[in-house]
Amino acid sequence: MSPVAANTGANDTDDVRAAAAGDRHAFERLYRLHVARVHGAVYRLAGYDRARAEDLTQEAFIRAWQKLPGFRHQSAFGTWLYRLAVNLALMDIRARGADPVSMVDDERLPDTGQTPFCAAEREELERAIGRLPPRARAVLVLHDIEGWRHEQIGSEMGMATGTSKAQLHRARGLLRKILGPAAPGVPA
Repeated sequence: MSPVAANTGANDTDDVRAAAAGDRHAFERLYRLHVARVHGAVYRLAGYDRARAEDLTQEAFIRAWQKLPGFRHQSAFGTWLYRLAVNLALMDIRARGADPVSMVDDERLPDTGQTPFCAAEREELERAIGRLPPRARAVLVLHDIEGWRHEQIGSEMGMATGTSKAQLHRARGLLRKILGPAAPGVPA
């Protein structure tokens, strides 16, 4: 399973081709179509730091504009842009000296469940995720929120699949500690 595909309209392909040829209005339409998804992903990876997420979102679109003439249309533009943005956020985590990967005993990892949140619980959970160490936060966000498999995470972050699983286990444990014993929606 690959990351969730972006919403693409019938004009997406035409706008991509026009933007690759230098049409700034076409690129502006692509920006408006995809900015929410890109910002959401980098916002979570940046630890819910709004200013950092804004910078990463802007950088993703600048890089997309620069690289667009080389876009080969082997995937949807939204997917390509999303991966570009996530890669930028992961590079940012590495550049900021993310915590070293710590190993956790191989344990059977629980399945994730879907628990609805009220606004206050969601805000508390977002703050708690933002407090996680960067690599653990990245794995948690990519796996539990963005829907990536551990193999994909390991490949993108330069770690073994087992290390990705260990980081997810670590992140979930830290979330339980931050949120307390009755933390809603945090898998045990």
